[in-house]
This record gives sequence, structure tokens and C-alpha cells, in this order.
Amino acid sequence: MATFDKYDPISGGFRAKLKTALTLTNGEFFGAVSIDNTGRAIAGFAAGAGSRLAGITVKKVARQATGAWGTSPYAGTPNPAFPIGALAGDVIDIMTAGEIVDLDKAVFVAGTRFYAKPTGAIVAEGASAAGDVPIGFTVEAGRLIVRYAVGTPAKA
Repeated sequence: MATFDKYDPISGGFRAKLKTALTLTNGEFFGAVSIDNTGRAIAGFAAGAGSRLAGITVKKVARQATGAWGTSPYAGTPNPAFPIGALAGDVIDIMTAGEIVDLDKAVFVAGTRFYAKPTGAIVAEGASAAGDVPIGFTVEAGRLIVRYAVGTPAKA
């Protein structure tokens, strides 16, 4: 599961409230987010000129204890009934500079540039298309270096 690494929330990103709940797959959401006209974070961004891509986020479902407060049979395992930090109104970290580790090494191979699609998906350069925005590169398998500057032009 993707994890923030070498992330400075003061100079490497910022926080914003979610407009709508994130769609969690396999217990997490990893992808590009933007800020809408109300100042809230949303998954994906508007394609084309004037893209409002804000950065990359990694959200995992909260870990809950067993018992009355959760439905998980094992202490410390993800409990999808309580996705704290992924619901509308929750505050999330949005990275513009840092590193994300524990990615699928078969997908995030070393020496590859990565792009964000308008849907919020992160894809390798070979799978990118016009309108996708460059967000970083890998220096080793499974480790994405995010270097995104607001206003970076989309791929032509």
C-alpha cells in the first residue's frame, strides 16, 4: 500500500478539506487531487488548459481496535466502516514535493516518468496522453519522487 515518505507538510504540500468522500479501493486511495471553486479537495482535475491539479494524496482507511468501536475481528486491521480522513469534510494532506513508497514494483519501475490523468489516476509515461500532467519520476522500483509545481502545463 502506498505511503508518504520524506514529506514536509510545511514546504512539501498543504492540507484541504474533502468536498466528497474518496472512493477507497483495496483500503486506500492514491492519486491526483485538485481544489474546486469552493476551496475543497476533489479527486482528479479539469482536463485541458487551466488545469487545477493541486497535488497527490495517499489516504488509507483508519485502523480501529476490536470491540464496540469497530467491526474488525483483528486489532489493528483496516476497518472500512470507519474511513477517518476519507469522508466529506475531512482534512487531507496533499503533496507537491516528497516521496511515495511501497508502490507496486511491477507498475512503478525505476527510471520512469509518471503523469496524473484527469480522473486522478497515476500512469507511466507510456500510458499517458494529451491533457495528462507530469507529477514525478521513479528512482527505484516502488518509489515515486513527486515534484509538482502548480501551473505545470499538461502534456500536449
